[in-house]
Amino acid sequence: MKFETRAVHAGGKPDSATGAIAPPIHLSTTFEHGPAGERPGGYMYIREGNPTQTRLEEALAGVEGGGAAFVFASGLAAGAAYLQALPAGSHVVFPDDIYYGFRTIAQEFLPRWGMESSAVHMGDPDRVRAALKPNTRLIWTETPSNPLMKIVDLAAVVSIARGAGARMIVDGTFATPALQRPLELGADAVLHATTKYLGGHSDVQGGARGELGETIEHIRHILGAVSSPFNSWLVLRGLRSLSCRMERHSSNGLALATALASHGGVEAVHYPGLVSHPGHAVARRQMSAFGGMLSFRVRGGRDAAIRVASRVKLFTNATSLGGTESLIEHRASSEGPGSPTPQNLLRVSVGLEHPEDLIQDLTQALEGS
Repeated sequence: MKFETRAVHAGGKPDSATGAIAPPIHLSTTFEHGPAGERPGGYMYIREGNPTQTRLEEALAGVEGGGAAFVFASGLAAGAAYLQALPAGSHVVFPDDIYYGFRTIAQEFLPRWGMESSAVHMGDPDRVRAALKPNTRLIWTETPSNPLMKIVDLAAVVSIARGAGARMIVDGTFATPALQRPLELGADAVLHATTKYLGGHSDVQGGARGELGETIEHIRHILGAVSSPFNSWLVLRGLRSLSCRMERHSSNGLALATALASHGGVEAVHYPGLVSHPGHAVARRQMSAFGGMLSFRVRGGRDAAIRVASRVKLFTNATSLGGTESLIEHRASSEGPGSPTPQNLLRVSVGLEHPEDLIQDLTQALEGS
């Protein structure tokens, strides 16, 4: 089946007890077991698993084309569990542009866990290769990246990882499996913040990743970062409309990026759908469309960028992304002290509104009218 069909039907099997088309929500935290711990229904306690979470995991594995998926309370929890599954003494190669939460984990937590890391510009495979050490166990990629929208050649980095005997994980939050499927290119695992596009309505928090099986499941069970049944159900709902939403997010994103690129008040636009983007050719090869995330730099520095953000009328100043509504954010302010993000950069999550309305709003904000 094509991806669009799989996304609609993944996790959508009618309920065996009632025939309900919408998946049921199992809210129970505990399940009946036998006197010697037998599990007639397959479950015992919510931290170990519950039927709604299981249904979501099966659905995510299906749409990604993976053998298994594990759902967590957040994307950060999912990524942290993957890192915790590595042996002490491991070296991890991270991209220089990465979600700030994982940058913090690399700087503050990996040393506590007896691991080390390096950060490199992954748009150049030679730099990735040069960063390898004898104890490199993982290459962590994020494409498109947050917030500079850098592109990583996944096939090239997979080849480097294989040659070094290392694993490779891809944070595919911005692209989603609707636009990019890293497992088909040889990646070992894919990470998603299901809070974003997979949920799709700014009303759910969660994370997911696949691979490393029993170790990951054990970490989640003992440390407790499980997804709630209701959040799992909301992501299941979001998967059904993912393909349609990503088509609109992508077309709106390209229209807005094109308009911003021609505006005199904009210093630069970071969007892989633009031919001028240094990663455009690679993105075009490994993505079916370019998504709804972009960032741009305002001429005049930080104060000018803040003024633009303060003038928007249709966009909402808010963090996160992937919902139906369009959001704008001064990313350096959100990331806090020490942020490496350019001070004149605004990150945009392009929603499902009409593109002309979005262009008009940012235009008037840039021109101060």
